[in-house]
Amino acid sequence: MAQTAAPQQPTLIRLAPEDAERGLNGVQKNFWFSTGSSQEFQSAGFFGQRLRPYVSDDAQALESLNNYRRQKWLFLGERFVFLGAAGLYSQQVLAGDERQYFNTTQKIAIGLAVGSLLSNALITRNTNRHLQRAVDAHNATLPAARRMGLDRAMPNMLGVTAPTGRPQLLVGWSLR
Repeated sequence: MAQTAAPQQPTLIRLAPEDAERGLNGVQKNFWFSTGSSQEFQSAGFFGQRLRPYVSDDAQALESLNNYRRQKWLFLGERFVFLGAAGLYSQQVLAGDERQYFNTTQKIAIGLAVGSLLSNALITRNTNRHLQRAVDAHNATLPAARRMGLDRAMPNMLGVTAPTGRPQLLVGWSLR
């Protein structure tokens, strides 16, 4: 596929319907997006690199896209650790004349594999959401998304606090 040049005017970005519905811990595959009124979807690339020219003018969208890329690198690193641990375990099983399944090196390999799988759950939890946030942030800065001259208010903080001993909901917004 040929890469398209970055648009001169900010343009609306739409994710493919199945990609827009990806939730937490969703599949780790490429997102597909279209721009403007086009119905042709193009791949955003594994790290979202083909989406970057379209959101280059929006700092919040770039930050989310950078977070997405970081999470994808962590995901790849985790996969390499898991494959290395599985390979080490397999090599140890077949190392001698007699097959051995639980020596000290194999225990370490099993521990690495389990740790890798647990970290995978943490790494992939919000990975997809970062790219969706980049698209949402970009689309929120378009002139059509503004209301009465003010940018759309997007909540950026949600939590629980108890300054007086009674739990209270804490919500914060960032005006852009």
